Amino acid sequence: MKTTNKLAILLGIVCISLVVAFGSIIYYIFDKYSYVDFYKRLETRVSISARYNLGNDTTNAENLKLLKKQHLEQLENEHEYLIPFSAGMSVVDTAQKYNLPTGFLKEINSKGKAQAKSGNTFFAGSIHSNKKTGNQYYVIVSAGNYYVSHHLLFLRNIIIVGVVLTLLIVLSFSIYFSKHIFDPIREITLKVKKISTENIHHRLSSDNYKSSNEIAELANTFNDLLSRVETAFEIQKNFISNASHELRTPLTSIIGEADVSLLKTRTPEEYQKSLQNVLQQAERLDQISKSLLFLAQTGYKGNAIVFEMVRVDEVIWQTKGLIDKINPANQILVDLSLVPEDPKKLKINGNVQLLHLAFSNILSNACKYSNNSPVTVFIASSNAHVIVTIKDKGIGIPETDLPHIYDPFFRASNTKMFEGYGIGLPLARNVINLHKGMLTVDSKVNVHTTVQIKIPLFKV
Repeated sequence: MKTTNKLAILLGIVCISLVVAFGSIIYYIFDKYSYVDFYKRLETRVSISARYNLGNDTTNAENLKLLKKQHLEQLENEHEYLIPFSAGMSVVDTAQKYNLPTGFLKEINSKGKAQAKSGNTFFAGSIHSNKKTGNQYYVIVSAGNYYVSHHLLFLRNIIIVGVVLTLLIVLSFSIYFSKHIFDPIREITLKVKKISTENIHHRLSSDNYKSSNEIAELANTFNDLLSRVETAFEIQKNFISNASHELRTPLTSIIGEADVSLLKTRTPEEYQKSLQNVLQQAERLDQISKSLLFLAQTGYKGNAIVFEMVRVDEVIWQTKGLIDKINPANQILVDLSLVPEDPKKLKINGNVQLLHLAFSNILSNACKYSNNSPVTVFIASSNAHVIVTIKDKGIGIPETDLPHIYDPFFRASNTKMFEGYGIGLPLARNVINLHKGMLTVDSKVNVHTTVQIKIPLFKV
């Protein structure tokens, strides 16, 4: 069942339940009140009847009769009973004689007065004495309750008609309301269905939903999701394009070299040279494959990586020692002017091997793209982070390329003269992310490139 129909039915049930409950309460209260009020009217007539039938003053009795006739409303089927009462009389016989309820007369005998109902006829009566003779009498008045038989019936019919009309009105309103309140959502759904990989740049217009903050928030959430999907999609396309190119180049060289070598018989020296070319391209292919696998592994938060307390300055010095062996011409300088006196402010929760990999990639890039110009490493600390800043004086990164520097295989437009695969920086950022840190890059073409790394301090 659709949500609109569910909402319409739910609103209808709630409203009708309230109307029925409210009408039932009103009917119940008026029904009870009509009985109480009618019995009081009968008791008043019993009292008046006793006064003018059993009183000594004949003049007053006539006046009472006249007042009753002129001012008291004549009840439906109203009857008065003045029945002599004695201690030994049969209640059953008296009841049958005057067509009165037996239990009614018994209650009068025991309590002195009583009320009763038989069918649509109501009775009220009590025992009174004749002040002149001293004899006792049942004084009883019976009548039909016109209010119950007509007015309450009319009220009940009005309530039933009101419930039916309310049901129709509420259902109509609920259906209309439920359909139109979901119009913006239905519109958003239709627009989202039209968005695919061919037009993923399309966005929902939240200006149409300013009157509804929730709908506008939903549209903005969809837009944010589409932006993230578009970014991931573009990164994926770029990755596939670059990866296929980087992998195809050594494979093409290996196949081409092998084809050329097999065209004719060659000297051992020529075969050796050909195999060296094949080996060189195979090693390049192996390096690219390992880099891709490691990049993929560091992109996930795995539980297999072992973290321990590590001093960042020691990792920097160890990394510098490795680079000195690989590239003796480097000019890496570790500036100690900002190093904190408290050694605790240099300790982080990290993995030494991964940190070596990240720092060696960044430092190697700094040396390579600055043609071994001076590279300065600053080590500092705040109350919450260890901060490592690496600054070179190399070719820099064009401003238009900065948003893409973390895309795998992406290389800046001014790096064609330098060998590389475009994996080092994305790999370094993944490592820093695994350490719950942050890596930022600031660069200006032919002036400098500054990489800043912040990693949270070790907490005991």
